[in-house]
Amino acid sequence: MSGIYIHIPFCKQACHYCDFHFSTSMKKKEEMVLALAKEIQLRKKEFEDEVVETIYFGGGTPSVLQSADLKLLIDAVFNNYKVAENPEITLEANPDDLHLDFTRCDNEDTLSVRAESRTVLESRTIFEEYRSIGINRLSIGIQSFFEEDLKMMNRAHNSAEAKNCLQTATKYFDNISLDLIYGIPGMSNEKWKQNIETALSFNIPHISSYALTVEPKTALNKLIQTGKIAEPKDEVASEHFMILVETLEANGFVHYELSNFGKPDYFSKNNSAYWLGKKYIGIGPSAHSYDGISRSWNIANNPLYLKAIQENKLPNEMEILSVADRYNEYVMTGLRTIWGVSLDRIQAEFGQEYLDYLLKQGQKFIDDELLFIKDNILKPTSKGKFLADGIASDLFYLNLE
Repeated sequence: MSGIYIHIPFCKQACHYCDFHFSTSMKKKEEMVLALAKEIQLRKKEFEDEVVETIYFGGGTPSVLQSADLKLLIDAVFNNYKVAENPEITLEANPDDLHLDFTRCDNEDTLSVRAESRTVLESRTIFEEYRSIGINRLSIGIQSFFEEDLKMMNRAHNSAEAKNCLQTATKYFDNISLDLIYGIPGMSNEKWKQNIETALSFNIPHISSYALTVEPKTALNKLIQTGKIAEPKDEVASEHFMILVETLEANGFVHYELSNFGKPDYFSKNNSAYWLGKKYIGIGPSAHSYDGISRSWNIANNPLYLKAIQENKLPNEMEILSVADRYNEYVMTGLRTIWGVSLDRIQAEFGQEYLDYLLKQGQKFIDDELLFIKDNILKPTSKGKFLADGIASDLFYLNLE
């Protein structure tokens, strides 16, 4: 099984911490949707022998699109690929886009006249509209339930909208994930616990949570450099992470990936496929693709992307992954998940040299009780989970080919 990721490169405003590719200008939105549909069609030969199990709308902010646009893209996938009977179709959304009333329009499946002739058929909630076009999973960017945090991060929604959105969404969807950010400057442990408890009060079956990181070219970095915001502290993030793990596991969540917690049967199929090394195609500016042997990525420039697609060209670059590259990637993703790193797979797929190297490099972390081996699977301990990425980098094999 494989997946298709569709990058929607638009946002209403720029969050201070974000370094993903997006534009706050919506002028080319209609043109972009048509280009995304065309890229889906242009790349169908890459998945001729694959069955698409997941479709994921990421960004950017996919919920800035109208349901007609989303339906057009979903239809493009179904019309050009073999799709599983009940695929997981996820939409990333912001609370301020999930209004209670939504006007549904006709001509949704017609490319040429879609934008010109729309007549109102009925009014219903945006959640009903999403369900009607096949979306069956929502990933909602809450980040925090505290007003001061949202303002500091320059989020487009407020605390009331976050809570109202979740209260309504749970009436229409059972498969919902929400995002929370920890390690925010000034956030006490008690305040972080309140964020988690508020999320749990909505009976959401999946939570993704990330430490606030400072990327070089972001507004957050500039605000820290000018002294307007304090720099996030690793020790605070570490404490918040341990509180998060302990609280969610006590409430029936499985910590199945470093930043992801799900109730049984509610793990993200799309993201799990990435971590398990399955194939996927990335559609849209900056989107990445992987076929097990090579990795490619589209240009992170909206005008150049549109120009290339209009000329029936794929605006991407590609690299063939060496054995060392594939080993390093497996170690990194494996240590982030409950599935760990299979020593049997290392030996079978990469050879004895790589297995010996892994065991040699990993011994110091085993001695420090940050890693352990059980049933021939290498995994991080509870203490080692927060450090998984750093540990993985010490286990990487230098690519000397």
